[in-house]
Amino acid sequence: MTATVGDELWVFGYGSLMWRTGFDYLERRQAKLIGARRALCVYSHIHRGTPERPGLVLGLDRGGSCRGVAFRVAAEKASATISYLQERELVTKVYKEAVRPVELLEGTRERVQALCFLVDRSHPQYTGVLPLEEQLRLVRQGHGRSGPNPEYVRETVGHMHDLGIRDEALEWLADRL
Repeated sequence: MTATVGDELWVFGYGSLMWRTGFDYLERRQAKLIGARRALCVYSHIHRGTPERPGLVLGLDRGGSCRGVAFRVAAEKASATISYLQERELVTKVYKEAVRPVELLEGTRERVQALCFLVDRSHPQYTGVLPLEEQLRLVRQGHGRSGPNPEYVRETVGHMHDLGIRDEALEWLADRL
């Protein structure tokens, strides 16, 4: 795995990983990924919806940049962390595992290689750009294994605010849920 610096693993979170990490880490720092942006662009058939009543979740889509959180994982927990994340994020294969440089924004500003999960634009669960009203409809109807879709959007927006990250479209949705 090339997402390691020395023996440690870095993981980039931009959505629910920011507030429902699910793995042990040594350090959590604000970070910026260049070349991909946060977008509500994935039909959720498992975690926040079903195939019959899909929800809508975030993906890292091409272009722009994304502020989020980088987690530093101890070497002895790297393999278990990767396995956990693959099970969580790759359940329907709508995301592609990738290693990308992220800039750490707190403390010493440095670049590290971090494990990321990018949306696969060729996957049938990729929505492309949907109008906000359609996003709202899908989020309101979604409920899956990880709970109600509105909770996912509200929690993500709340944690983004805690980090000083603003997203007008997500805030518009959260205000209407």
